Amino acid sequence: METKTLLKIANAYESPIYVYDAHKIETQYKRLTAAFNKVKQIKINYAVKALSNISVLKFIKSLGAGLDTVSIQEVKLGLTAGFTPKDIIFTPNGVAFEEIETAAKLGVQINIDNLDILEQFGSKYPKIPVCIRINPHVMAGGNTNISVGHIDSKFGISIHQIPHILRIVDNTAMTINGIHMHTGSDILDIDVFLYASEILFDTAKHFSDLEFIDFGSGFKVPYKTGDIATNIEEFGDKLTKRFKIFCKNYGKELTLAFEPGKFLVSEAGYFLARVNAIKQTTSTVFAQVDSGFNHFIRPMLYGAQHEITNISNPNGKQRFYSVVGYICETDTFANNKRINEITEGDILAFRNAGAYCFTMSSNYNSRYRPAEVLWYKDKAHLIRKRETFEDLLANQIEISL
Repeated sequence: METKTLLKIANAYESPIYVYDAHKIETQYKRLTAAFNKVKQIKINYAVKALSNISVLKFIKSLGAGLDTVSIQEVKLGLTAGFTPKDIIFTPNGVAFEEIETAAKLGVQINIDNLDILEQFGSKYPKIPVCIRINPHVMAGGNTNISVGHIDSKFGISIHQIPHILRIVDNTAMTINGIHMHTGSDILDIDVFLYASEILFDTAKHFSDLEFIDFGSGFKVPYKTGDIATNIEEFGDKLTKRFKIFCKNYGKELTLAFEPGKFLVSEAGYFLARVNAIKQTTSTVFAQVDSGFNHFIRPMLYGAQHEITNISNPNGKQRFYSVVGYICETDTFANNKRINEITEGDILAFRNAGAYCFTMSSNYNSRYRPAEVLWYKDKAHLIRKRETFEDLLANQIEISL
């Protein structure tokens, strides 16, 4: 998006505010589907947890995607946004059996990653086909915080437990219609991902009623200038060839599924914050903004590096700043970062703010969560109002003391 457009939005709707470029989301969706255009049946299930605003969900539905959900609330959001149950896959972890039952009654695709839950479900609902999430014991992500395929992960059923799965399936006469894996985020090494895919193919051979194989996602996007990203085109070419061989040997065409979240929405997002003050200490110049980790926690939680630009002074001389928030704790967005000269009142734009940013926001320090805007067809659409003091009190119950 153009700097002047972001500035107009910040001035019109105030800060802090999240802005999402629908055109970039569409570009990313088309790029992924194009990379696998030689596969007869492909299904892109958007990972709702990345960005769950219902207007964004409706836009993604218009592109032809389904949804990957991890809670019953996300399932209901998807249904409210107009997705049909068959276009929603439910992949929870550690939830009560009753939540899985609720999802099943709503008619969505169930994905199970626990032997005990699998046996319970198969015994009670043997006629409802389910998918199984496999843990391939492959580290395909960036680190242990965002890699979920390693041996100590709480996610998935170990590949070493395949005999247990087969026993449960045989005893309950349940149907397995899908095999799934998700190894983690920020995947760069395509060969490692392809290695994990081979494990998934080997697992799939044990089940005769499959309709789809879900390879998860976790593709890396660039977060800063010169950053590297997953080569989707190369990956598409290599996995397509292998998938077509598997389908031929399996005896029927299966659907190849992915569940991208970050890949679709991360680069589409901008977080705009206004500079409250410039503070110089003995060693540092701080740019203090009207936000904090209550709105944008990724730098503090994951050590994520987001490009920060001064869109109020795009051509100014660069100086070194540490960008910090207004939370009464350490909430540093960037340390000694070169940014065009900043003055009080300037608007700073945090890039790659579409995924896991607003959805992880909170009311810490009793601060309001920000507004959200969708830039669609060259127009800004307010898709979430800024919270008010009344919102903070809405669910509280005041007692007489």
